[in-house]
Amino acid sequence: MNALGGEFADGWKALGAQLGKPKGVVMVSAHWETRGLGVTAMAQPETIHDFGGFPPALHAMQYPAPGSPELAARVSELTGAVQTDQWGLDHGTWSVLAHVWPDADVPVVQLSLNRDLDTRGHYELAKALRPLRDEGYLIAGSGDFVHNLRTWKRDGGEPYDWATDFNEAVKAAFVRGDHDALIDWVHLAENAQLSVPTDEHYLPLLYVAAQQEEGESVAFFNDEVVGGSISMTGVRIG
Repeated sequence: MNALGGEFADGWKALGAQLGKPKGVVMVSAHWETRGLGVTAMAQPETIHDFGGFPPALHAMQYPAPGSPELAARVSELTGAVQTDQWGLDHGTWSVLAHVWPDADVPVVQLSLNRDLDTRGHYELAKALRPLRDEGYLIAGSGDFVHNLRTWKRDGGEPYDWATDFNEAVKAAFVRGDHDALIDWVHLAENAQLSVPTDEHYLPLLYVAAQQEEGESVAFFNDEVVGGSISMTGVRIG
């Protein structure tokens, strides 16, 4: 629902104003899991509505950002990803970017979550993307590193203690530059697995962490746990 507006959308808009427009974006979303690694390579990716039961305005929403076969080829060169036209931009991507660059004029490719990799494997893969930063591209991840829908409070309310503890532990690890702690997230905080019952929403965070050079600054925005158990916290490197 944040795709339609609200306080977190305002945070993403502010981020877009700060970033300006990169040459293109490599986005890792929690919602594209594969065996093996894929990258979208079409010139005009489809807007995928990979959800159900929401208002018609959300199902009708389109984000017609161009793809970038050139960027897809470069990602493939760096990572060995298979270039494909069998996906598009899922809601983990467009619900955020619709506010960051509302004119949909920044090229976007999605990189899949390769379920054949362990947590460190994802981090090491993400490090292979670092040269893209110097080439004018932005690497982004979309998930919620606290994401427990089973304990979600529809009427809002205060965050669970375990959710707040994990949110703060992730932020502290970033400030320390302690990527090993982020990789070994199970031991990052007490009851960490309540915050990460399945890891697909956490893994995109590692693609952001892997871009952080030693001593590089980190900042947080939209720093809030909603519904008791969903963290909207954003992390910006550099």
